[in-house]
Amino acid sequence: MSDRGISRREFGKSAVAIGGTAALAACLDRFGSPDIPEGTDPASLPARQHEWKGYLADDDAGNSQLSRHHVVLLLNYDRDGTPADGDRQQVTDALHSLERAYGWENDGLMFTLGYSPAYFERFEAGPAGVDLPEPTALAPFEDPALDTPDALLHLASDHEQVVLAAEEALKGNRESVNDQEMAASFSGVFSVADRRTGFVGAGLPAENQDVDGIPDSEPVPEESPLYMGYKGRFDGNQATEDMVTIAEGPFAGGTTQHLSYIRLQLQQWYEQDSEDQRVSKMFCPAHAEDGKVEGVGENLGDESGVGDCADDVVDQSRRDGVAGHAQKMAREREDGRPVILRRDFDSTDGGQAGLHFLSIQRSIDDFVATKSAMNGTDVADESAVGQRVNNGILQYMRVERRGNYLLPPRDLRALPPADPA
Repeated sequence: MSDRGISRREFGKSAVAIGGTAALAACLDRFGSPDIPEGTDPASLPARQHEWKGYLADDDAGNSQLSRHHVVLLLNYDRDGTPADGDRQQVTDALHSLERAYGWENDGLMFTLGYSPAYFERFEAGPAGVDLPEPTALAPFEDPALDTPDALLHLASDHEQVVLAAEEALKGNRESVNDQEMAASFSGVFSVADRRTGFVGAGLPAENQDVDGIPDSEPVPEESPLYMGYKGRFDGNQATEDMVTIAEGPFAGGTTQHLSYIRLQLQQWYEQDSEDQRVSKMFCPAHAEDGKVEGVGENLGDESGVGDCADDVVDQSRRDGVAGHAQKMAREREDGRPVILRRDFDSTDGGQAGLHFLSIQRSIDDFVATKSAMNGTDVADESAVGQRVNNGILQYMRVERRGNYLLPPRDLRALPPADPA
């Protein structure tokens, strides 16, 4: 791959999107090997795979910052029947090798390995104590393809070289990573059914906006971490890791995961909508009226403040003709907090502006309830003045894929049985 005339950030994103040994070699040739923190004894890592909060970097307001580069591998188990102990040991050895090689932090490597309803079909029973439904369309206007791999691996790092090297090592194409020998790989146990990539962080969407779905005339703000021009995650508007953790049963300490791929069409968003209209649709009309959002929303701190807008969303939307995206979702809360924890990131997969919406929650039902609130069918009727309500940001998004997964606790992440007890 040629790097002539390409910025560092764009080159790195392109390398991650392309993947493979050639992309990794090109990345190492241009950037060299970054100073990556070494890993640790896997036994010292948290029992919960999804426990990232205490290890992620924070911004000035205390919001957790996801790593900048992401690879998602949809995996098929290569054997028939229930997994053998030898396969479980091979997967365990491969994952422990990565943990010994890379620090569990943004500058190192963080990852989760989850399992789908299709995986558990081989046991003729779903995971004990966990409701893990098949994915399905979640709105009348959706017609997504439904993902049915056996497993899903999510790799995340601030460094392009790290996610690429980890991926190649798991495929069996590298004998060592970060000067640490790989004791095993996934070869012969898992094969890759699909590969998805993405990025999140200030500058990356602006650097990579030359794709379908983004207009040429109005660029994505340079400081925005996401394509739609605003911060998307405030810690005060997220469920805590404790809230999303399964509390009882054989999979206690685990959680459930939903992954959607959403195609973005932002021509009207940037070319026709005013700044006030975008704030109204993304947050709530009151935020636009009061000028509460400056730039991409950094001034909001660790809480978007939309909770105050949620109480009368139906009456307000019919009065003003618009309902905010965050305003609608704020209605689905438990003890004042949302019930899902978002770890989503933008994408240029297929040359199209997109969003891989990855969320974790105690139950898939929590995600479905949150999505129902976002759909806003109760606010989408005719307004009091006879006009259709602008229903948040739904018109700019099209859900193309959905999948549901169980993220077991760390000690059960290698090909778990349906009932570990």
